Amino acid sequence: MGTRLGDLVERFGGQLAGSPDVEVTAVASLEHAGASDISFLSNSKRRAQALQSRAAALIVSPADDVAVAEGYAGARIVTGNPHAYFAHAAQYLVRAGEAPAAGGTHPAAMVHGTARVDPTACLGPHVTVEAGATIGAHAVIDAGCYIGRDAVIGEHTHLFANVTFHARCVIGARGIIHSGAVIGGDGFGFAIEDGVYIKIPQVGRVLIGDDVDIGSNTTVDRGALDDTVIEDGVKLDNQIQIGHNCRIGAHTAMAGCVGVAGSAVIGRHCTFGGAAMVNGHIDICDHVDITAGTLVAHSIREPGRYTGYYPITRNAEWERNAALLRNLPALRDKIRALERALKALGGGED
Repeated sequence: MGTRLGDLVERFGGQLAGSPDVEVTAVASLEHAGASDISFLSNSKRRAQALQSRAAALIVSPADDVAVAEGYAGARIVTGNPHAYFAHAAQYLVRAGEAPAAGGTHPAAMVHGTARVDPTACLGPHVTVEAGATIGAHAVIDAGCYIGRDAVIGEHTHLFANVTFHARCVIGARGIIHSGAVIGGDGFGFAIEDGVYIKIPQVGRVLIGDDVDIGSNTTVDRGALDDTVIEDGVKLDNQIQIGHNCRIGAHTAMAGCVGVAGSAVIGRHCTFGGAAMVNGHIDICDHVDITAGTLVAHSIREPGRYTGYYPITRNAEWERNAALLRNLPALRDKIRALERALKALGGGED
């Protein structure tokens, strides 16, 4: 079932160039869009592809609209942020094309008698809901998920198949947790006595806010004593590790394979590139961007972009550079000795 461009503009704003009665049914890339698709142009370097696109409509910036208006035959929605507008339109079209999940519990699900499941929630086969757990309105819990004792799942939150959500953990409204994620597993907490590791019980929770996305096979450990906290709007990619007692500030985003050690506190509106590592017990302020592969070993007090890795090069060159780096302290001492000698020859003058 199609959606009129006029309806999209009425809902999301923007200026429409073309007929409001043009219908689109799906989103697609510039290269692969067809006559019933809508696409977007957010990178001016791709104007040539936009001109050749067969999409029924394009979402463009004012500057790009001027450039493609004469050569592109379809309709255009002009907006200041085409990428964000496309995201809103895509969500709307996907929802319009899907049948809403019918509330109810599959006969193969196991729900404890003291659990509270809203009648509009949907529980798939082999879901387990333990004692005292709460499942909110219109939540969707797919096949094989485990919801622990006294856990809380907020309204319109979707757990994909085989998510483990341990006891007393909480997630707010409109969350998404993808398959294989484990929320509330034990943190890595041990004391050492005579060379032997003694396990410290992890008795905190994981508290997750509203509108949080958590990727496949990502793990968020429960706190040791206090709670691990994921604030509103956080986006975690696949295979991320969040250690116990961490706090991730609102609207921070992390790409795949990021690792955050226990008790790190990360501010709001931060970004972390893939495979970035964060030491435990450090603080990172708001509006910090960490590039891929960077090790954050110390607290960061000022907003900005931070990088901590050596650029890739051929192995032989890397080995030569590594040898030079090892010799830098000795070279520094020699230079200082030469400077002192030159200063002495010059009678103490600089």
